[in-house]
Amino acid sequence: MYRYTILLILVFTGITSYAQTFQSPLDIPVLLSANFGELRPNHFHSGLDLKTQGSVGKTVRAPKDGYISRISVSPYGYGNALYLTHPDGTTTVYGHLLQFSDSIAAYVKDQQYKQETFRIDLTPAPEQFPVKAGQKIALSGNSGSSGGPHLHFEVRDTKTEEPLDPLDYFKENLVDTKPPRIYSIMIYPLNEKGIINGTNKPVAFNLTPSKNGMQTVAGKITAWGEIGVAVKAYDYMDNTTNIYGVKEVRLTADTSLLFHSCIERFAFHEGRYINSLIDYATYREKGSLYMKCFVEPGNRLRFIESKNDGILVIDQPRNYKMEYQLTDAFGNKAILHFGITGKEEPIPTPDSVSTELFRFYSDNRFGAKGIRLTVPKGSLYTNLRFLYSAKEDTTGYADIHALHTQVVPLHKSARLSLRILRDTLTNTEQYGIAKINKNYRSWVGGTYRNGWIDADISELGKYTVVADKTAPQITPVDPANWLKTKKFTFKISDNLSGIATYKGCIDGQFALFELDGKTASLTYKLDRKRVAPGTHVLTLVVTDGCGNQSAYTHNFTL
Repeated sequence: MYRYTILLILVFTGITSYAQTFQSPLDIPVLLSANFGELRPNHFHSGLDLKTQGSVGKTVRAPKDGYISRISVSPYGYGNALYLTHPDGTTTVYGHLLQFSDSIAAYVKDQQYKQETFRIDLTPAPEQFPVKAGQKIALSGNSGSSGGPHLHFEVRDTKTEEPLDPLDYFKENLVDTKPPRIYSIMIYPLNEKGIINGTNKPVAFNLTPSKNGMQTVAGKITAWGEIGVAVKAYDYMDNTTNIYGVKEVRLTADTSLLFHSCIERFAFHEGRYINSLIDYATYREKGSLYMKCFVEPGNRLRFIESKNDGILVIDQPRNYKMEYQLTDAFGNKAILHFGITGKEEPIPTPDSVSTELFRFYSDNRFGAKGIRLTVPKGSLYTNLRFLYSAKEDTTGYADIHALHTQVVPLHKSARLSLRILRDTLTNTEQYGIAKINKNYRSWVGGTYRNGWIDADISELGKYTVVADKTAPQITPVDPANWLKTKKFTFKISDNLSGIATYKGCIDGQFALFELDGKTASLTYKLDRKRVAPGTHVLTLVVTDGCGNQSAYTHNFTL
């Protein structure tokens, strides 16, 4: 039986072809640092990252007529971002900006003071900020969660808000003669019904060049039963050293299509399905991204088609001829031929037998001493033989609870409740659940309830209870030059639960402190329109996720 999800191509009712009518949003040559659909933690990359020659401040222009439909300012994510809606049914998005054009910047600042917040999300009326093609709208930057100066550019279907691949527009401005490159493959025994080279665990195979210049798999692959295949690969382009995601992946077995993926668009609510598409455990443990070319039953990605969910059944003692074909947006191809030899042998039982079978299609509950766990329907991508263990944690407030033997992603949050074994704090808001990863404890939080902590978790792993009793730190940066530079800068940090809120004031009135999430820096740019000559008092109050609070006061004279 064939199982197909919807394979979408760029044919959209009500959306005209945008590639021929858009102008470039930058005045400099177009080069990419990232392409559409790249595999990212918990999401697909929703646009193109355009290089800005390693610097900020490049002019950003409207690619066609339209109006500013949304303005967002955040210390994280897209940072300073603009959304332009166009008459053809598309919306373009510009992220990580340094600053907006003067009229937009004035409007944003006025709203920030009215709402007394730096982080803001505005939806001006269509007639408020009309734009013409080629009009300057902003300067490129490095704001938000950007890893370096660039312009994040998207094209979205205005009606559905689904991002579309905008590369068609840029093709005539780019040179790409380089094919994708395959680095290794992974073979998986599936559903406790398969064996690979004598083991019931996944096996990775690196590639080596063969005599004809093509790549070949290093080592022999033998298998029996149900197996799946994954590939680790990247794409490349001319004139850059960057690596990119591969647009299209095809896997065939004996010339029959087993799996096909071609990402042209997706919905943001589908983003977490990426955790089923990749080998999540290998990514978390080793940082290697393998794209699975078999479809778990809880994976609902629309741009995949498959035969038998991409599962290859090895049931004959013969050679199964396999082929990977990876294609980029310019038609460059990488092809890998490899064989899997059918070798009948007993399929081993799992190393550990679990009595707890978590089913992906139903609610699942687990309880033991000091723990309650509820994993709702639709959280798992496939059935899981859940394995639990616990050990004493002499430094914490509860045992360390291992929810399964490896990290397992959840599409929906699960509810975890842990009993506090040493309930000694008067301020119970200081308790929280923490996730443990290689001896590092990251705050999850939660709510205190009669000696228990309840919290939502996004993956199965190791958890315990900790407490944050320490207030955030506020550190002034170069205060001797504040008046000279007209900038008051602080570093803020917290030991565990993280910064929840902050508020700066001048003489008791709200002052706009801008937060850079990457550097944890707060900056107040002296506004002489709001601060008159004379003596003034600056106050800054910072609160962490447990309510611990720090305050800083500084007197200055203009």
